[in-house]
Amino acid sequence: MSATSSSSTAIGSVDAQRVEDALSLIAPKWTTWSAQTLAQQGSPMRVRDVAARLPFVSEQLVGKRLAQMHADGLVTRVGDRHGAPYQLTAFGESLSRVHDTLSDWSQANLSLGGRVAGAERVEDAVRRLHLRDSTAVIQVLHTGGPMRFVHIAEEADLDNGWTRQRLNRLQADGLVARTGPRHGDPYVLTDAGRALGPVYAAVEHWSGPVTTRHRSAPPAPVAAATRTHTGVPLASDNTRTAAALRRSAAAPSALFSHAPQPQPRVPAAVTAQSTPSRGR
Repeated sequence: MSATSSSSTAIGSVDAQRVEDALSLIAPKWTTWSAQTLAQQGSPMRVRDVAARLPFVSEQLVGKRLAQMHADGLVTRVGDRHGAPYQLTAFGESLSRVHDTLSDWSQANLSLGGRVAGAERVEDAVRRLHLRDSTAVIQVLHTGGPMRFVHIAEEADLDNGWTRQRLNRLQADGLVARTGPRHGDPYVLTDAGRALGPVYAAVEHWSGPVTTRHRSAPPAPVAAATRTHTGVPLASDNTRTAAALRRSAAAPSALFSHAPQPQPRVPAAVTAQSTPSRGR
């Protein structure tokens, strides 16, 4: 089977809810940075030591993020005393394949500009993908596009207004484009959207423990609401940390990737629309 057909099959065959449940665990800002810092260290680290590797994040925020990762089963604490160090669980260690796949997809399909940290590239990719029902919309367009938004809503069994919001966000993020400038023109997947098969497959494969845990316990509305907020654009936070994320010499060098090559496959109109609205 060719790479293209394999990618196409994966888009349509994955369990959308399972994929989004898994992505919700790694969507909160600084989760990937923390996980990759622990992975690079290879031994338990205290909160202050993780924060020292990430000078653009406060120690308090690193502590909160690690506590949430502990609740989600990505890290464990070595000992019960206050201030005990954290280390990745086997589940957390297995994230490396997902990170690699997300990074590869981003490098091949997105032009972020400049020298972007590898962990930041992964977090940017997850931000584009994790919102509820985004996967279902992409699956519908993959199977039946070009399609008008009312037909997408019908096929995905979603409210029209909600579908419009999802399409606007996916369009801003370069995954969906309109076939014309008029209101009501059909939507299609961009090349970046069509290339998501390997990403979805990797996330679904990793998500086994997530599915088991989430289906055996009642949902936690507060945690879910917190994760949903990661998709809401932030203004001042991005302004303050952008330079540090791209150029910080204090961050572990292995968290950085080479500057991406220009990628003409994302339509210029989509890229232009996405620039003002990107954020977390």
